[in-house]
Amino acid sequence: MKIIFAGTPEFAAVALSDLIHSKHEVIAVYTQPDRPSGRGRKLTPSPVKQLALDHDISVYQPVSLKGEAEQNELSALNADIMVVAAYGLLLPKAVLDAPKLGCINIHGSLLPRWRGAAPIHRAILAGDTETGITIMQMDVGLDTGDMLLKKYCEISNSDTSATLHDRLAEMGGVALVEALALIEKGEAEPEKQDDSLANYASKLIKTEAVIDWNQPAKQIDRQIRAFNPWPVAQTQLNDKTLRIWMSECLSATNNSEAPGKIVSATKQGIDVVTGEGVVRLLTVQLPGGKPVDAASFVNAHDVLNETLGN
Repeated sequence: MKIIFAGTPEFAAVALSDLIHSKHEVIAVYTQPDRPSGRGRKLTPSPVKQLALDHDISVYQPVSLKGEAEQNELSALNADIMVVAAYGLLLPKAVLDAPKLGCINIHGSLLPRWRGAAPIHRAILAGDTETGITIMQMDVGLDTGDMLLKKYCEISNSDTSATLHDRLAEMGGVALVEALALIEKGEAEPEKQDDSLANYASKLIKTEAVIDWNQPAKQIDRQIRAFNPWPVAQTQLNDKTLRIWMSECLSATNNSEAPGKIVSATKQGIDVVTGEGVVRLLTVQLPGGKPVDAASFVNAHDVLNETLGN
């Protein structure tokens, strides 16, 4: 099939790579305009654009697809289908209807569980034990279209958004090629979503990353893992911001010390009392420094009996 691919970050680039190496023809790539990046704030192409250029695929970077000129340009490509993965632009109905077989989306969640921008992070934060990839026929709603294919993935107690993202990205490419085969053969069986089971996976904001040590240990551990690699969970250590990259939940029992109190600081980890149970910090970072393991941090800083969050 002749395919238009629309996506921007690395999650989408993994699927595009699988598509390029399939039997299908990627006739055009749509991606977000280049953004400033790095210390020099130099305009940098998205991972999807760079991959497309490496394979001599035409790249389009409209600021919006709401204009008639942009819609006519896309329609003139005469694609069989459009594949969308973390593109970042709203697709008007005229765009959804332009390809012969419409538009399908690679979504990093088992719909309808998490609709919206941050399904991977919200799944970890909510304590879900399972997630996956849904290939969905797009409509004008927010991730509300019929489901064409699902792939399931376990969420472990050590998963971060970074590790889960990478697994789901790989699954997304495989699921896409499988779904395209079903569509091409006319064997896809669309399944309606149950709207009553849907939750909105809103974008992350930095203030969510501030730890409230009165919360239970399990919830704080999920917060730390969900916000790795961005915006990274944080707390105050004296007058400095301490970023926390990795942790583990030690127990569900209460401790007589106040929440936020560091009750142990060894090479195994930095143990902090919470509202219920203890969280062990495994990888932390002070301003101006790099993330370090607990052994390195404890060797350089005497933090035993300090209270975090003050």
